[in-house]
Amino acid sequence: MSVVAVVRVRGHAKIRHDAVETMDMMKLTRVNHCVLLPQTETTRGMLQVVKDYVTWGELGHESLARMLFQRGEVIGGARLTDAYVKENSKYTSILSLAKAVDKGEARLADVKGLKPVIRLPPPKKGYEGSKKPYSDGGSLGYRGAAIEKLIGRMLERPKEAK
Repeated sequence: MSVVAVVRVRGHAKIRHDAVETMDMMKLTRVNHCVLLPQTETTRGMLQVVKDYVTWGELGHESLARMLFQRGEVIGGARLTDAYVKENSKYTSILSLAKAVDKGEARLADVKGLKPVIRLPPPKKGYEGSKKPYSDGGSLGYRGAAIEKLIGRMLERPKEAK
């Protein structure tokens, strides 16, 4: 049971009422916000309601750890660190937490004070198209493992040694 990363692509104008309510339940209130959800029947049903406004796919533990390390926040606005994870959960580091979440043994809510929404910047070179499904060359809907590539474009590049 892996984790599904859901990223909101479209804004708030001209959205169906049921889709607004579903995105509020998923805590996707703004564009480029990302949430991590377990793969369940309930999650699949919610994603079908909002498929015209979000993109989603399965996220591996390396990409999850990178996203949490670079963009994870705790209550109060501070960045998520290995020390915070060790102090506020049974895991020793962000990587061990990401591996446990990927295997389905843990949830991000197991870390006390971790915000459920990860605020990401827009992707480098933009979205492919915010009105077409991914299967037709756009950005919306299910994209499978290709979500890692999109999230990689949204995260900062590591600085190269000179």
